[in-house]
Amino acid sequence: MFLKPDYNVENIYAINLEELQSKGINAMLFDLDSTIMASKSGTYTLKTLDWLDRVRQNFFIGVVSNNKNPEYIEKVKAISDFPMLFDAGKPACEKAARFMKEYGIVPEHTALVGDRPLTDIWCGKKLGCKTILVDSITAKTENLPTRFVRKLERCCIRH
Repeated sequence: MFLKPDYNVENIYAINLEELQSKGINAMLFDLDSTIMASKSGTYTLKTLDWLDRVRQNFFIGVVSNNKNPEYIEKVKAISDFPMLFDAGKPACEKAARFMKEYGIVPEHTALVGDRPLTDIWCGKKLGCKTILVDSITAKTENLPTRFVRKLERCCIRH
């Protein structure tokens, strides 16, 4: 099925970086909200910053986000030291493809990481990237309606 991710892991910290590297992956594009930072928080945890530093040692890091709030974008850019694409329009992939071309990122050597099958994984599949579905970075504290929608959305990728 086209929405089935190549990898389905608990969170970003569970991504096997050595395995990806052994498969020729040298770039990782992350969704922002709920993937590498709590939704609309505009801050990274120290754990995430340490993990991103580890990733950066062997991979290009970039963010591809659908967020279009100008104030939020400026806040996030001010604390981020890697390329970022906002208002990406996922699952459409035209803007992400231009972003990848701008930075010399080859889809076959890229993993797109996100928490939403219907936006992140679909976009990654259309781009020709490896795809990694993660649960929300704040899964244990999300409200029940959000958790329900996440479970419902994942029903379409089980088979």
